[in-house]
Amino acid sequence: MAFGAIIIGDEILSGRRSDKHLAKLVEMLGARGLRLAWARYVGDDAQRLVAALRESFATGDVVFSFGGIGATPDDRTRQCAATALGLELALHPEAEAILREKFGAEITPHRLQLGTYPQGSAIIPNPYNQVPGFSIRGHHFVPGFPVMAWPMVEWVLDTQFRHLHHADDYTEAAITVLDAVEGKLVDLMEYVSTEFPDLELFSLPSVPTAPGEVRTIELGVKGPAASVATAMARIRAEVGARGYAWQEKA
Repeated sequence: MAFGAIIIGDEILSGRRSDKHLAKLVEMLGARGLRLAWARYVGDDAQRLVAALRESFATGDVVFSFGGIGATPDDRTRQCAATALGLELALHPEAEAILREKFGAEITPHRLQLGTYPQGSAIIPNPYNQVPGFSIRGHHFVPGFPVMAWPMVEWVLDTQFRHLHHADDYTEAAITVLDAVEGKLVDLMEYVSTEFPDLELFSLPSVPTAPGEVRTIELGVKGPAASVATAMARIRAEVGARGYAWQEKA
């Protein structure tokens, strides 16, 4: 089962706001032994959003969608999700009850739109202001506000996917090689990739940006824990034998 993310809003693409959801989602998944397979940014254009959601629904992945589920004219996620699925929008009975309790005598048809989702949706509780998000076909739609979105994502992960927490034999490890260039370590990388086909090797170089800094390479592997431990032992030994200083990557 793969996890994906869709982050919606013209304000992200224009730079008026900086996205915080991607890094936080990676963190929340990682804390549960899960990992993000892909992410996509989409603006508020309805045609593009419908196309993106159709592609996403077709994957069968578990997807968290952030933003655009309010009731203002630029919030189009609910409508686009319905269109992508070929469904009608309908006022969710449980969401209606929550909204009527929240707003009391001040409830209006406009506010009830906040509980209008593609038919067949289930609600996601919102501990911040009680206005629910919704889930349908493996997709979980939450607001763009982190204070609301993040607890809602955690609720989904902990109620619907607890059985997957730490289920995979998967870990990552790396060292930071000091004053090194990738070209001189390619043969080592090729050796590790050949000897440990069940692992994914990664190499992340950096270049100095200030006087006194040295270039570094974050060199590591990810996959089954036992293989990671064995591969990293060989990497440390070989890097040291070549005269490079290195540090454990936190």
